[in-house]
Amino acid sequence: MIVILGPTASGKTRLAVRVARRLNGEVISVDSRQVYRDMDIGTGKDLDEYTIDNQTIPYHLINVVDAGSDYLLYQYQQDFNRILSPILERGRIPVLCGGTGLYLEAVLKGHQYTAIPVNEELRRALQTETDEQLLERFRQFPAEYTAWADSSTRKRRIRAIEIATYLSAHPTTDFSGKGSLPDAAVFGLDLPVEVRRQRISDRLRERLQNGMIEEVERLLERGVPAEKLIFYGLEYKFLTQYLRRELDYPTMVTRLETAIHQFAKRQMTFFRKMERDGIPIRWLDGLQPAEVLTELILNELRS
Repeated sequence: MIVILGPTASGKTRLAVRVARRLNGEVISVDSRQVYRDMDIGTGKDLDEYTIDNQTIPYHLINVVDAGSDYLLYQYQQDFNRILSPILERGRIPVLCGGTGLYLEAVLKGHQYTAIPVNEELRRALQTETDEQLLERFRQFPAEYTAWADSSTRKRRIRAIEIATYLSAHPTTDFSGKGSLPDAAVFGLDLPVEVRRQRISDRLRERLQNGMIEEVERLLERGVPAEKLIFYGLEYKFLTQYLRRELDYPTMVTRLETAIHQFAKRQMTFFRKMERDGIPIRWLDGLQPAEVLTELILNELRS
């Protein structure tokens, strides 16, 4: 497998499509929000990127479920495993493309803990605690239940506590999250922070001018609950708040822009964690054109 990862607005899709074209490959999206239908502009699906010179590169795990549905990491892992074998049987190369580090790590390392069920009662109780209280509760579990966990955000911290609670109640179950690393070459797109920030800001303004507000408005009119859109985060959260008149337009844009910058920083932090946890990443200069990076990747694979 070839993996192209990087923060938002780094040019992952453009590069992955070109690599797939040269290697007779198929692209597998590794994005926790592109699985939802009709959430196109806000998630940056850029489906026109998959066609080059009238040739459309096959892609997978985009538009899998309806907007408003629940789609968990474990479901993604199952869907990924379901489509991977047929791609290989066709003699084609899977090219994974995305920025959702947790999903990437799960499929590369074969995490088993994703099968641990949601505990709604525990989640409701944890929602009343502060971030500091959650972190303290998380630290009280033995290291064998928490060493693998990502507790960088409130949502992930709650899930980590949920999993650790399950493991402590079922100590004989092997849900350590350890698995064998498939044969994979992992490439990451790296950008100077100031360039990344400028790309994010420019792209946000372009999307706001080209239908992103109307996209969220259509989802609300169709009956997708506002609470669900807010749960999806970033563009869908802040635009929903704007459309519900909870935020004025300038405040919405400022807060959304800040949130996306923070998200990109968290993405890079997670990728560095992946490296520390044993997944080697070959970092590429994201300022180089996709065509140049494609040749670099192909040369590296040959060597």
